[in-house]
Amino acid sequence: MSKIAVFPGSFDPFTKGHEAVILKSLKVFDKVIVGIGVNHKKQYLFNLENRLDHISEIFKGIENIEVDSFTGLTVDFCRSNNATHIIRGLRDSKDFEYEKSIAQMNFDMSEIETVFFLTDQRYSAISSSIMREIHSNGGDISRFVTNPKLLV
Repeated sequence: MSKIAVFPGSFDPFTKGHEAVILKSLKVFDKVIVGIGVNHKKQYLFNLENRLDHISEIFKGIENIEVDSFTGLTVDFCRSNNATHIIRGLRDSKDFEYEKSIAQMNFDMSEIETVFFLTDQRYSAISSSIMREIHSNGGDISRFVTNPKLLV
């Protein structure tokens, strides 16, 4: 039986910090599914197709990484993919406090465990919201996002 985990998020955009978390998680899990959650009430900077293509291109050739999108609850997406774990990346203690409550609620609903990975320290200041702000104002995000030209 293989160990399958889902790394959920909006990934608007997918950063080098996200990438580092996935690469670390491959040392623990046989398969990682990057699940791009879709919230129709949320305004995204980059459209879903661009995000799917962008992340797929980054992990092209790595067979145990899949990229997909979903609506609804993360735990339902996990169940539909036979995933036993949810992956979350942490930059600092504030991330942990926020993610801990979600992890506990997800476990109470599904008994699916959340596993936390620290991102590389060099990426700890990177967040998707900061990347959106820089990009929206004409700034260069290429130091923080792999292949950002794929997002346009």
